[in-house]
Amino acid sequence: MNFLRMSSIVLLFVAIFAVGSASAASCSDATLKGVYGFVSSGFGGDGTPRALVSQFTADGKGNLSGTGTKSKDGTIVTGTVTGTYSVAKNCTGSVTFTDQDGEVRDGNFVFDNGNKGWQGIRTDSGRVISGFALAEGAAVCGENGKKQTFAANLNGYVINVGPVAYVEQVILDGKGNVSGNGTFSLAGAIYTVPITGTYTENAGCTGSAQITPQGYSTLNFNFVVVNVGKEILLVETDTGTIVSGTMQ
Repeated sequence: MNFLRMSSIVLLFVAIFAVGSASAASCSDATLKGVYGFVSSGFGGDGTPRALVSQFTADGKGNLSGTGTKSKDGTIVTGTVTGTYSVAKNCTGSVTFTDQDGEVRDGNFVFDNGNKGWQGIRTDSGRVISGFALAEGAAVCGENGKKQTFAANLNGYVINVGPVAYVEQVILDGKGNVSGNGTFSLAGAIYTVPITGTYTENAGCTGSAQITPQGYSTLNFNFVVVNVGKEILLVETDTGTIVSGTMQ
């Protein structure tokens, strides 16, 4: 009886493995096609911090183009991004692109989330930068009157202050107004206050926001909407800040 039971288990395992192998993902350049948002952070070749949010379109044939906002040790740079990519059958890939500074950069990536996004790392010597991308999907963007509540998580560094982290409940009223509450850690000093502000979101799923914690200076951000409108990728655009994150 034990032998028969063991034989059945082995046969079941073989059957499951065979089905899994047959249905294993097979990728190509065509897998990366459509509009994506990308957020990354880390350190440049000179050891100073970086944060980036961009939106790009991949044509499914190895070419990409878009726009982005980068904080380069607190200096904010916006501009176009162009590049080429190659996707292997095992759903890993590589990319070479010209960034907002006109510099040529390289990276590797791995698809995730049913190929709706990917995890990426820069492969330029001396740089320590990683991030992730998500497809825009069928997001309907713009100030269309649809109220949404997001949980925000951002972190990074403010020059002459130190490391910072923000966790906030952010309510967008669909008409350009922001409300909510946030907990902020500024170099380890914690405060929790209401927030107010405004935002502008265009039909192309990019935008900007101005968020003011009660009693403190206004924080400015550029953002990209992804994941059929369920997530927003942000980078702070105030000089002297290197802060990025997500709202879900």
